[in-house]
Amino acid sequence: MKYKRILLKLSGEALSGQGTEKNGISPEVISELSHEIKEIYDLGVEVAVVIGGGNIHRGVAGSVKGMDRTTSDHMGMLATVINSLALQDSFERIGLPTRVLSGIEMNQIAEPYVRRRAIRHLEKKRVVIFAAGIGNPFFTTDTAAALRANEINAEVVMKATKVDGIYDADPMKVKDAKKFDTLTYMDALNRGLQVMDAAAISLCMDNEMDILVFNVFQKGNIKRVVAGEKIGTLVTTKK
Repeated sequence: MKYKRILLKLSGEALSGQGTEKNGISPEVISELSHEIKEIYDLGVEVAVVIGGGNIHRGVAGSVKGMDRTTSDHMGMLATVINSLALQDSFERIGLPTRVLSGIEMNQIAEPYVRRRAIRHLEKKRVVIFAAGIGNPFFTTDTAAALRANEINAEVVMKATKVDGIYDADPMKVKDAKKFDTLTYMDALNRGLQVMDAAAISLCMDNEMDILVFNVFQKGNIKRVVAGEKIGTLVTTKK
């Protein structure tokens, strides 16, 4: 395997599948994702996951509609906890030892996030799910993924999406959109490409943490990426 320790960033919408319906959790989708992750776990890869909450509540969307931004972001953080528990349940039903570490203390259902504890869980071959973002409003789960990846010394942030990489335009709307195989962090920032938010990209750039954007709905792609196959788009220091 090319990577021995990864941070997988999943959107909340990913749990509801590829259809137009973006709410709720699809048991079929979460089961398929779990089996894909188990494949790389069985090969000895240490896996950490950050998952969004957009299938339940998105903080920014709530604030646009007039809700207080801090309140809305806290609701979004709680949505990520719901998704994390669902993912933990799915993992454990197929034999993956899993721990949920939350940026907001809720001891009855998750461990509080402690960096050394997270690393120790990974060393003990447990899948670690980071819930509640970084525990503060005004920061996205993209930023949480970048931060946690650096804190646990992951080798790459794998951003799972519904498209097969980064394009110069929305491939769902623009027929001849151009796909990039490799980008620098500055390319992504200067072009305004929707890879991750600017804070997350800047954090990865400052610490030379590669970001790999790929299509998670293509069966076997997680394993292919971890094995080093050229899939998706790599955002790195140099082209």
